[in-house]
Amino acid sequence: MAFTKDQLLARLQELKIEFLSCDHPAVMTVEEQAKYVGHLGGALSKNLFLKDKKHRLYIISALANTKVDLKILSQRLGLGKGGLRMAPEEALPEILHVALGSVTPFALINESARSVSLLLDKGFKSQRYCLFHPLTNEVTIALTPSDFDKFLLSIGREPAYVDLEDCPVVGKDNPPDLAYLVPAEALNLPGGADKVPPTSAPAQTNATLEQKTKQPTQKPKEPSKEQKQKSGKDKINADAVADSTNVEKFVEKVLEKVSNVFIAELSKQSNAVDGNIKDHMLEGVKQRVSSDLLSMTMTLKNSVYAQGFHAGMESTLYPLANKKIVERK
Repeated sequence: MAFTKDQLLARLQELKIEFLSCDHPAVMTVEEQAKYVGHLGGALSKNLFLKDKKHRLYIISALANTKVDLKILSQRLGLGKGGLRMAPEEALPEILHVALGSVTPFALINESARSVSLLLDKGFKSQRYCLFHPLTNEVTIALTPSDFDKFLLSIGREPAYVDLEDCPVVGKDNPPDLAYLVPAEALNLPGGADKVPPTSAPAQTNATLEQKTKQPTQKPKEPSKEQKQKSGKDKINADAVADSTNVEKFVEKVLEKVSNVFIAELSKQSNAVDGNIKDHMLEGVKQRVSSDLLSMTMTLKNSVYAQGFHAGMESTLYPLANKKIVERK
């Protein structure tokens, strides 16, 4: 069931949350909204609906004048520099049940948005009132930060306020400080895959088509048993080579093996530890070490490639050079 604006406002009243409401024409930007809600005396918000490469979703809710650098925020979440991008527009009605221009933290009241992570600007806490859309960009409501927290707690959300303009160093000795806010669950997003424009086939002339229709169709020859076995081995070898040069797959395998050992040892030490707690601890360990392990492995890979390149140069060019020297003599 998707909540409507009236149902959301009724829920706020049930929670004894006081708010001011202002109806206005549909607005798509903070600048447009400011023209109609200045009398409310609160802090305007901008709300971004984002996804990462694994299709995990985020709402970033910030004060209108807060500068949000997605590259830095992505690193702080442990997603790499380009890990965050705008969620597909099709996900707005399906996940948040809002229209374009109406992204709001209040959309998390919908069950379909249970896996969406919410990052709040810590600047909200010092404001008298915070202004948000109540599931539609034709209305703005103003409520105190404490009442906003009360709403979030009522739907099982612990408010996570962060300094969105902070730029901490992320590296081996400084793990991503916001990795704990990465959702554990990914969603199948409508239109979430990167769209690749279809490549059109070359135009065929009538003569070419006529030649194809006149050519007798021949039944493809069934490969022999030996050919099938050889083809299967070649495919296995090719897959093995591809996996060995894929750093991300290598890191995933290493983490998987280490994780299995970690869980086994943890089980020996304490059989009373809940399975969900183990999974949560394991996910946290993976997030903390994944980026560093990827970086170290990529460095090792590049080093090996460089050594192989120099070895190839020595074995190929130096003998040729020596041969020319001997010929000159």
